Amino acid sequence: MELQFTLSTIDQAARLFFEQAGPHRVFAFHAPMGTGKTTFIAALCRAAHVKTQPSSPTFSLVNEYVTLEGESVYHIDLYRIKDHEEARNAGIEEILHSGAICFVEWPEKAPEIFPDHALHLRMEIRPVSTPAGIEDTRYLCTFTNTTHEPA
Repeated sequence: MELQFTLSTIDQAARLFFEQAGPHRVFAFHAPMGTGKTTFIAALCRAAHVKTQPSSPTFSLVNEYVTLEGESVYHIDLYRIKDHEEARNAGIEEILHSGAICFVEWPEKAPEIFPDHALHLRMEIRPVSTPAGIEDTRYLCTFTNTTHEPA
């Protein structure tokens, strides 16, 4: 499946994402730095009715949010993790298997800890020109239900 969106349509794309993602609750975002992972995850948190403004967990590794319905949502950033053992020791594997919604950046750092039902996503940026000739950034998000990074 594929979603294309701009910053002006990102909240609509986040709602559509949840419709297309079905029952999945663990989302692994594979993309280079600066591709919009954190920005899209913030929109997904808004679509999940998180009470507070999401922020990047680069230094904390894990941010936990609570939805209006009282459910936990986790935003995990594995960029600073060395390997799956460090992720396990930090309790991240347990979070991924908790049944809570989990958005994970840099999952390739510890692929062994992900549940089989994780939805893996690849993001990229494509510059486009609008009909008025204005440059805009279009984000492309493709997702697959595999335990490995999509090709």
